[in-house]
Amino acid sequence: MNIGIYIYDHAEVLDFSGPFEVFSTAKRLGAEDINVFMISESDKPVFARGGFKVLVHYSLQNHPKIDWLVVVRGLHQNEMMKADIISWLALAADYAELVASICTGVFLLAKAGLPNELTVTTHWEDIEDLCVQFPDLNVVRDKRWVRLGKYITSGGVSAGIDMSLHLVATQYGLSFAKKVARQMEYNLSNTNRVHLNT
Repeated sequence: MNIGIYIYDHAEVLDFSGPFEVFSTAKRLGAEDINVFMISESDKPVFARGGFKVLVHYSLQNHPKIDWLVVVRGLHQNEMMKADIISWLALAADYAELVASICTGVFLLAKAGLPNELTVTTHWEDIEDLCVQFPDLNVVRDKRWVRLGKYITSGGVSAGIDMSLHLVATQYGLSFAKKVARQMEYNLSNTNRVHLNT
């Protein structure tokens, strides 16, 4: 299963490194079918928040098939102006079995054409902007993450880890997700809450 995480300049570090840690730890602990990688617009380094320099695995032109697409927070306003990025996201989301966003990554997916009236969430401070810019979406507050069909969206930073552990639980079972969380020394009470908060 190929999990592609799309990142771009000023990406929130934990938004991509948290899920990457969850999925790569799951692979190490026995989910050997997982292949998690990061994608950006080009092969050039991405400079995330705080100047964190990231060398991605693939560009838009050379990545493998994506089964699960994950889009994170960054300067999404800039990315929304790039027609090639939006076109790529629309195509990748169409073909993916699961489409996820963390924090304001949902803005990019919405620009790429999320279904009308889809229930979504984002970081608390971006809720109002999301409602204004995409009034056809059903934006909910005070949720760590929400899922409807193949689409799952989360709040920011640590909420992305919760969402990723939920996805591991859905795919491999709750006991395995707890094992992953324990290996990461992540709060197990969060894992239980994540699994039950559907």
